[in-house]
Amino acid sequence: MIKRLGRHPWVLASVGSLMAAWLKLVYHTNRFVIEPEGVHDETEKQLPVIVAMWHGQHFMVPFAKPQHWPAKVMISRSADGEVNAIAASKFGLGLIRASGGRNARQIKKRGGMRGFIEAVRSLKDGYSIAMTADVPKGPSRKAGEGIVQLAKHSGRPILPVAVATSRSIELDSWDKASINLPFGRGSIAVGDLIWVPAETEDDALEAFRLDVENGLNAATRRAYELVGRSDG
Repeated sequence: MIKRLGRHPWVLASVGSLMAAWLKLVYHTNRFVIEPEGVHDETEKQLPVIVAMWHGQHFMVPFAKPQHWPAKVMISRSADGEVNAIAASKFGLGLIRASGGRNARQIKKRGGMRGFIEAVRSLKDGYSIAMTADVPKGPSRKAGEGIVQLAKHSGRPILPVAVATSRSIELDSWDKASINLPFGRGSIAVGDLIWVPAETEDDALEAFRLDVENGLNAATRRAYELVGRSDG
């Protein structure tokens, strides 16, 4: 009964709204810095982009972009995803309800192909797309190929982004999730754009997948360093 109650729409809506309110509190009570300096101005010249983030480190990423940039976020159709989707909508983000997988069965079950097509169309319409680079449920911080395929077929670059706060609660979950806390310091670290040429053969995509993985890990490490931590 408790499990069913936890999936009730009004419960999910309430939790999602509370999550959005909490994240806004965290953002407004931390002193944020962004690196590199001027990255928003430089990125704006290349919009739209595909924002890459890690599972469990994604909660504060909506605050990494200027409000006037149109964007959508890809979120799974799970109960946890519903909570995240409600929170994201409170920030004015569009939603693509899908997630990837490690085999054809998972991709079909999670709506991956439909989400991929919708993401390509949205990028062509000028929306940046934010999505987690690693595939549920693990291994964490290992990029999947889906985000690289999206860059290849859309012609848009991947932008690694990481956000950290000096105070957080670390969960013992597959994605090493961080619950960010208020009243401290915050950082936004942005990596270099990663372009995947349209003519790239599928067997050559591994190099770009590694570029995404390494770039996102580097951004994550830097975000934690900027707030005086080394556990990113």
